[in-house]
Amino acid sequence: MNPNLAQKILDFCLGAGADFAEIYEEETRKSHLSLKDNAIDGASASIIYGIGIRMLYGTEVLYGYTSDASEESLMEIATLVGAVRTAGVGARAVRALRATPPQCMVPQQYISYSKDNFKDPCILGQAFKKDFLFKANSAARIDSKILQLETFIVDAVQNINIWNSEGLQISDNRARTRFSVNATAGENSERASAHEAPGALGGYEFLENLPIEKLAASCAERALRMLSAPYIKGGQMPVIMGNAFGGVIFHEACGHPLETEAVRRQASPFCGKLGEQIAQPVLTAIDDGTLSGVWGSLAVDDEGTPTQKTVLIENGILKNFLSDRVGAKELSLPLTGSARRESYKFAPVSRMRNTFIAPGNSSLQDMLATVDNGLYAAKMAGGSVNPATGEFNFAVEEGYEIKNGKLGSAVRGATLIGLGHEILPKISMVGNDFELAAGMCGAGSGHIPVTVGQPSIKVDSILVGGR
Repeated sequence: MNPNLAQKILDFCLGAGADFAEIYEEETRKSHLSLKDNAIDGASASIIYGIGIRMLYGTEVLYGYTSDASEESLMEIATLVGAVRTAGVGARAVRALRATPPQCMVPQQYISYSKDNFKDPCILGQAFKKDFLFKANSAARIDSKILQLETFIVDAVQNINIWNSEGLQISDNRARTRFSVNATAGENSERASAHEAPGALGGYEFLENLPIEKLAASCAERALRMLSAPYIKGGQMPVIMGNAFGGVIFHEACGHPLETEAVRRQASPFCGKLGEQIAQPVLTAIDDGTLSGVWGSLAVDDEGTPTQKTVLIENGILKNFLSDRVGAKELSLPLTGSARRESYKFAPVSRMRNTFIAPGNSSLQDMLATVDNGLYAAKMAGGSVNPATGEFNFAVEEGYEIKNGKLGSAVRGATLIGLGHEILPKISMVGNDFELAAGMCGAGSGHIPVTVGQPSIKVDSILVGGR
């Protein structure tokens, strides 16, 4: 967009009475290739372009968007968005837009991907991707009981430009690449599945360095182990949650209530608890958007604020919430670079980036030794959470009995059920085997790439669903 046109639109928005105005321009190139049952199942490529205009009246948000970049269309959108508040409000002058110098746009300690330091995944030939998927498919066919194998590669390169009425003009270039494999084993009427889906903030150099055959074979082996496992008998018991994707429970049940979008609406159990002890001292939780090359990382958020490392819980004490401009203003909090959106079709709100429980000092063996009868949830699967209450229900993809301080037989059919804010104080041990895992998160501003993570952790008591 021409800066002069941006200036004109922002002037108009303030003239309509807005306290703050913002323009978000996006161009994203995406591609997707999938394989199912030994054959290419789907292929797509698309270009997304559009512009969103946001006006703030205090903490009230008005938003409109268009895929037409003409001056006529943009002024029409601004007029429609501002029409609600035009009567009786005097004009305000917007500061002259200042282009942030490239070396200052993002401080050196933050990650900024540009066209010079990633291999553009969108220009990678389909032949390479097809060969990649077939290698994974072959590696996972380790037994005739593997009935179905699905793999895909998805990649995107997103270019954004942001202008606002405080004089900001900033741009960012983001590439993301992800590989997924899902294996289903079956015998008679029984089925068991396993899944791996690593991703990165980066281009196809991520794929070049990925041990796809090892990942695919491991996925198939896990499905086969669970296929032959007996179903667990449920009940209240101690549970050791495995590392990496085990962090999805913290993300869903505790992370969302720590976003100012929930706090400002009084929809979080953590409202009014900053500075209070909400977990045992062994627990520290962090949301860090600056981790190099990690799937949920950003150079700047979708309001143009540099991303950062935000300590949410430190030694059990609630330290910070994740904020966007609206939440920070309403709650008198600092900005944390956490405003995110799926595309120009969404206004930004506070969202997580890379959210994890920090590593502790206990080994997995240390934790196992403290449990007489319980469950080791080695790998988690999907689930659901009620954002208003924090109540969650998550399936265990790979589980094992714990008997007399040692791992026992594999078990399947387990689900973990509880309330996020009630589970936190029951985490009594935190492991030293920290890992991250890529995921997608859907909320008010759409589906965005996020990372979850943790070391193994011990929960003293949680309800386990079973048969």
